[in-house]
Amino acid sequence: MATISKLSCPTPAASLSSSFKSRSSSSHLPMVFVDFRTTGGFSSKLSSSSLCVRSSHPSRGTLVVRSSVSGNGSPTKKTTLHDLYEKEGQSPWYDNLCRPVTDLLPLIASGVRGVTSNPAIFQKAISSSNAYNDQFRELVESGKDIKRAYWGLVVKDIQDACKLFEPIYDQTDGGDGYVSVEVSPRLADDTQGTIEAAKGLHKVVSRPNVYIKIPATAPCIPSIKEVIAQGISVNVTLIFSLARYEAVIDAYLDGLEASGLSDLSRVTSVASFFVSRVDTMIDKMLEKIGTPEALDLRGKAAVAQAALAYQLYQKKFSGPRWEALVKKGAKKQRLLWASTSVKNPAYPDTLYVAPLVGPDTVSTMPDQALQAFIDHGTVSRTIDSNVSEAEGIYSALEKLGVDWSYVGSQLELEGVDAFKKSFDSLLDTLQEKANSLKLVSL
Repeated sequence: MATISKLSCPTPAASLSSSFKSRSSSSHLPMVFVDFRTTGGFSSKLSSSSLCVRSSHPSRGTLVVRSSVSGNGSPTKKTTLHDLYEKEGQSPWYDNLCRPVTDLLPLIASGVRGVTSNPAIFQKAISSSNAYNDQFRELVESGKDIKRAYWGLVVKDIQDACKLFEPIYDQTDGGDGYVSVEVSPRLADDTQGTIEAAKGLHKVVSRPNVYIKIPATAPCIPSIKEVIAQGISVNVTLIFSLARYEAVIDAYLDGLEASGLSDLSRVTSVASFFVSRVDTMIDKMLEKIGTPEALDLRGKAAVAQAALAYQLYQKKFSGPRWEALVKKGAKKQRLLWASTSVKNPAYPDTLYVAPLVGPDTVSTMPDQALQAFIDHGTVSRTIDSNVSEAEGIYSALEKLGVDWSYVGSQLELEGVDAFKKSFDSLLDTLQEKANSLKLVSL
């Protein structure tokens, strides 16, 4: 069995080895990635996961999985992550990215099959580390403004991570091994801006195994269709309700049909359905209601809704419409469980992983959840083991006055706002860093 430990991050080199050189120079970053609204302050809400920090001050290190290895570097003992994929068809991904990107290698050896990132993750990684200083200086001194310099830092991390996961991508014929990068959160209400940003980001990253993350806001649903139709693979993020999830599936199907491609096998997608944040909000509502029935439902809403999302997934990816796309090589848009770390310490630390195991799904886990599942997670198909119970919980919550539509809308607003604050805070931090280095301004 593999074990996990926290290691102090060494002072990183200015860049990775030449074998990870980017195919596209960051000097050609398109302006569509950003807008020019004034940035916010420092009140960003950071992700709760333990992120890798490198600085001259003591800090928590990156999560590292240790396992016995053979001479060729492959694990001699499988972890629960290997079992998760090989026995149940669920791909374990890591919800974190920081430098040195080669810190991912032990995780890959222990069964991690992809990476997700978001503005909060990059805000923590870049603002708390000296690992980005040399490249930042080069970008700014070459004439890049702060926003372009930000994207230069991000694109390099994404390209280097994609390189590490390419073997998995190749082995699965494009079915796995993806690294996700999100368009600017400032574009969450801009349909056309999101389309252009996704196309530009896909072009500059220039890796076959990159997922462009687009939020599932109402204005971005048409963006998802158009980007898929352009042959670009997408991670649809910030999904909090069944109704919005169905709209995301339809956008994927519409995009495939509108693509005009005779071979759809290289256009893939995941739908990131957020879990723990649902319980965080609904638990507060239940505590306010205060009845024994309401209090008994705490910690049950998120998993119940996720189980019903899987039922919707099975329904939508079957039947004549889907079969016609399969004939052209189409792959299902896999459900990805996001927000899998437990926010309430009273709950089991695998609450948002263990009950959501099922085929053709992804579970992206930050340090806390990944460590817990490797240590004592149980691998068995659970996502549809008790659908009637999930339906009962969902209905019981409605009867108590929980408005699922309101919950979904509110969580979406909070999610977009948190990412905007992280993005703006990071730009402020980079501006301060530029000032300290006597570099340029926004």
